[in-house]
Amino acid sequence: MNVSPSSREVPPGEMDKMLDFRTVHEATAGPRWQALFAHHWPAYEQWYLSEGERERPGYLACYNALRRHMPELLDTYRALCDLAGGGDLAARFLSLYQPPPYITGCSQAVLASPDSTVLARNYDYPPELCEGTILYTHWNARRVIAMTDCLWGVLDGMNDAGLAVSLAFGGRKSVGQGFGAPIILRYLLEFCDSVPEAAEVLARIPTHMAYNITVADSAGRYVTAMIGPDRRASIRRVPVATNHQKKIEWYAHALASETLIRERQLSILVDDEATTEERLIAAFASPPLFRHDYRRGLGTVYTAVYRPAAGRAQFHWPGLTLDLGFDHFPEERITVRYGVRGLHSG
Repeated sequence: MNVSPSSREVPPGEMDKMLDFRTVHEATAGPRWQALFAHHWPAYEQWYLSEGERERPGYLACYNALRRHMPELLDTYRALCDLAGGGDLAARFLSLYQPPPYITGCSQAVLASPDSTVLARNYDYPPELCEGTILYTHWNARRVIAMTDCLWGVLDGMNDAGLAVSLAFGGRKSVGQGFGAPIILRYLLEFCDSVPEAAEVLARIPTHMAYNITVADSAGRYVTAMIGPDRRASIRRVPVATNHQKKIEWYAHALASETLIRERQLSILVDDEATTEERLIAAFASPPLFRHDYRRGLGTVYTAVYRPAAGRAQFHWPGLTLDLGFDHFPEERITVRYGVRGLHSG
């Protein structure tokens, strides 16, 4: 990678998995994004072809889907395809149109008050499959800080217009025609300023799987959109989302991910007038929200906290916090070790 980050390290405990998190600051996509692509592409190529190349749509279908549903994103898409070498397969992958199915865990909640709005979440996933890149960009007249997936998609993030977003798997097996959720979140951050604008986008862009996407803005508005390929989006003023939609449909996943327990915990917290930002954030560091199930790929990889009005983002691991903002974005590398009994900080 063409950066010289300072390094910090969460001390080891009982280890079996390790992940490097990097902050990368590049306003216009260039050599640093190109280096990220070169680093991650071999693994993504293997995943993209895991069901056979014929299962993935051709380039023209990918391009036309982007042009129809997210035309404002085409210039960025073309620039990234050029940086990726202009190959057919990479261009199809970067469209995130009809990618292979994949699932995640995750818990997310909004705490809104007249003075401040916080969107907090835990990302539960196999650590070895997380990119670990926190990317600062200024691609489309908006500055964006986001944890990336599929090299330019977004797992969670915020823009300098005061919008924060986060996604969680929706706990349903349905797969259909549409986009991977990370590129939908990227589109929200690149072209939306507010929750009403984001809600309109979430209602119209097709998704290939079920996801719960929570958005919050600097005015204190928030919604959670429950989207899927086989039904209309349900968009409601709900501050909490875990890994089911209106009812449990995939019981084995619901049991393994403890989605109902986590939803109840978060609902109790945000409904309690005594809950402060500090109390909510602290809850994400303890069970049932913080999960240690790394063997089954459902352990917590990181905690993210976004304050969209202040333009601040924090990433938490036990014993370590990374503070970032649009005016403070140091380039760093943090090594986190995930042990069989959980994430160890010393």
